[in-house]
Amino acid sequence: MSWLEIALTVLAALIGMELFAWAAHKYIMHGWGWGWHRDHHEPHDNVLEKNDLFAVVFGTITAALFIVGALYSDWLWWFAVGITLYGVIYTLVHDGLVHQRYFRWVPRGGYAKRLVQAHKLHHATVGKEGGVSFGFVFARDPAALKAELKRQREAGVAVVRDSAGV
Repeated sequence: MSWLEIALTVLAALIGMELFAWAAHKYIMHGWGWGWHRDHHEPHDNVLEKNDLFAVVFGTITAALFIVGALYSDWLWWFAVGITLYGVIYTLVHDGLVHQRYFRWVPRGGYAKRLVQAHKLHHATVGKEGGVSFGFVFARDPAALKAELKRQREAGVAVVRDSAGV
């Protein structure tokens, strides 16, 4: 593979993973996988969450892609690199920045602040129904997310926490 093909493959995997993460978060984690994801939405003092099992599952799939790619397909191997880079970004942004599992830093402005606000609004709902901001890297405007939560609350689609300011 040429360097251009490699770069495009890794980039496609990164972008594709945000789309996959959005769909998996909305339809699996807030659907039939809620049993694993629920503790991520509830206060606790545990170092690990059942929700972390998703990382084990997705990491195992990615490891299999690396093995199959190494044996049969350069393209698949580089695709696995892109998925892994997304996993690193996700871990730093979601677990590190938003949930402060690894470090403490509260952004005062810019896109980092927008990411934190968007994900905090995702956690503003009680239970798995409704909700906003299911992606992890691309965050919509917090004002638009608040308006969407308000519409969901008024329509009876979502129960929104009082502290959400919606």
